[in-house]
Amino acid sequence: MTGGANEGGGSGGLRLWPGSETPLGATWDGSGTNFALFSAHAEKVELCLFDSDGVTETARVALPEFTHEVWHGYLPDVRPGQLYGYRVHGPYDPDAGHRFNPNKLLLDPYAKALFGELKWHDALFGYTVGHKKGDYSFDKRDSAPYVPKCRVIDPAFTWGRPIDPHPWHETIIYEMHTKGYTKLHPQVPEELRGTFGGLASQAVTDYLDELGVTAIELLPVHAYVHDRHLVDRGSANYWGYNSIGFFAPHPDYLDNPEDTSVFKSFVQKMHDVEIEVILDVVYNHTAEGNHLGPTLSFRGIDNRSYYYLMDDEPRFYNDFTGTGNALELRHPKVLSMVMDSLRYWVEIMGVDGFRFDLATTLARVGGAYDEHAGFLDAVAQDPVLSKVKLIAEPWDTGPGGYQVGNFPPGWSEWNDQYRDCMRRFWRGDPGQLAELAARFSGSADIYDRRGRRTWASINFITAHDGFTINDLVSYNEKHNEANGEGGADGTDNNFSWNCGVEGRTDDEEVIELRRRQMRNMLTTLLLSSGTPMLLAGDEFANTQHGNNNAYCQDNELSWLDWNSAAENESLVDFARRLISIRRSHIVFHRSRFFRGRVIPGTDMKDVVWLRPDGEEMSESDWQDADAKALAIRICGEAGLIHLSETGEQEADDTFLLLLNAGHDVVDFSLPGAGECWEPMLDTVYERGEPASEERCASGTVAARSIQLLRLSTEPPE
Repeated sequence: MTGGANEGGGSGGLRLWPGSETPLGATWDGSGTNFALFSAHAEKVELCLFDSDGVTETARVALPEFTHEVWHGYLPDVRPGQLYGYRVHGPYDPDAGHRFNPNKLLLDPYAKALFGELKWHDALFGYTVGHKKGDYSFDKRDSAPYVPKCRVIDPAFTWGRPIDPHPWHETIIYEMHTKGYTKLHPQVPEELRGTFGGLASQAVTDYLDELGVTAIELLPVHAYVHDRHLVDRGSANYWGYNSIGFFAPHPDYLDNPEDTSVFKSFVQKMHDVEIEVILDVVYNHTAEGNHLGPTLSFRGIDNRSYYYLMDDEPRFYNDFTGTGNALELRHPKVLSMVMDSLRYWVEIMGVDGFRFDLATTLARVGGAYDEHAGFLDAVAQDPVLSKVKLIAEPWDTGPGGYQVGNFPPGWSEWNDQYRDCMRRFWRGDPGQLAELAARFSGSADIYDRRGRRTWASINFITAHDGFTINDLVSYNEKHNEANGEGGADGTDNNFSWNCGVEGRTDDEEVIELRRRQMRNMLTTLLLSSGTPMLLAGDEFANTQHGNNNAYCQDNELSWLDWNSAAENESLVDFARRLISIRRSHIVFHRSRFFRGRVIPGTDMKDVVWLRPDGEEMSESDWQDADAKALAIRICGEAGLIHLSETGEQEADDTFLLLLNAGHDVVDFSLPGAGECWEPMLDTVYERGEPASEERCASGTVAARSIQLLRLSTEPPE
């Protein structure tokens, strides 16, 4: 890089060269560090350097160049580890959408690491809190003592053996929280609990490998902020859906706060056991909130560019997320920031995919969802991102926000219709058979268009947001008193059933029924077409004691209780057995939708839906509101159910599922005169052992249970 030195203006004797407008952020090149910050409307940008404690500002230099709306400069004397922030000068004019205030120290949107915690103080706000003019007032206090600092990093890392991505149809997702998963884990070293290092420990990787999942999905790990109202009442934003930096790992999750490479080491440990890492990412909004929120980064750098402001009143923010603001992804530089962030986490940090929180917001054009919005088109053509796993939460809180089934080819989507149907069926609600068949077979009515496959449906019955599977069968009502919101938070539409007693009980009959209901739901989830997502801890009946919105519970209520794993070892074994069955049989993870038609070249249908008397379901049968039992014959004899990567036909066994959500025993007439159906699994039993010692099943199914049978290739004795 060329240019003359500039050692004046409070630079502390540092040499300052023009540098380059690319890449954005602080980039160490082995000789010095280039700083580049986008701001289309700023009048001056100052780089502030801090001592190793982040307390004393040791130098302040104005970035000397402005190229293509990027302010930049190169400091040959700055090395990795240097702490920094920005002060940005420009108009403070809320009515015009401008909120510059150089008294506020700002985080670099491209910062790769943060140091220190946010300390809530009125000085963090660009206006004077409590002033009669509200956000029209101007606060002159320095916010630097209360703001985390950015850290220059050296991104060098030596990767081990790369992972071969699991095909979508083979994927089994396990949703987990970085801190909560290991905070109480007795086999994880205490100093690593709650960190990426804890997740990388041998006890965790061995457990996940033995369980059989193929991917973990982490709740947000981008740097985030604990909301002021939560901190004021002694709580926290435990889930982390309040991002303030899209490149930096959340500092609390780093077992070595000065080394972000611990995240890469964790990813490598997962890859060593063939497990992919998917990140839950929040690009729809930031932690700066609405027009009365703090000035921490984007708002003070270029509010009018970064945020989706109201066209007729740019003082205010469009809020499709319920958080106060939405990022302006229609702006090319903001879109580039999101794309750069995604590529960074794939190419530099090693992750394998993303789940996009409130993804509808990312694809709004003129306020409405658009399947060809800039973000969706950018991802589709990107040579890196188009090849990783992409999962949408296909809704937000704005008008027209529910878009399940409407994301483009290449995307998978959380399918809440699957969740609600399975909960209602096993609760015993009337009239669920038709919906059950649609959801069990991959939700073709939603996803079978434009060449999408069964794996487009992310099937789940529980997730971080809502009841655990244990609570789903233990509570009729939410119990969110600990959240301090008077029970107003969390959904009331849980479709749960407490099996006769609300909460904890010593009644053995109720306990046994609850355990069977959990096994029923796990079986349905893992044998359905689509991509199953299992909530961490459900496999050992973890509980949140009826709290269905534990977003602010950074304590034992949300942390996984690993004592439950020991107490419920039989349920863990049951989950392992189910996962093994799914992975071993292509009929349960096929990528093609069932058609219910005769397979060409055979006299068999790929799937047949049967009444308990053995007759095929008719139109009137599907409308029978009282029917709660169904048999599903899944054909595996015909090789056309799936083709391998080399075009070979993959035949499989033929299976029969007998589902009984009623309160009475049902005697099924098994199809195929003279055929033998071998018992493989029965949810009546703790570990799912076959229903009897007889080689051929009888067809008698207990109340509220499932049997899985396999067609024998040998004639009955």
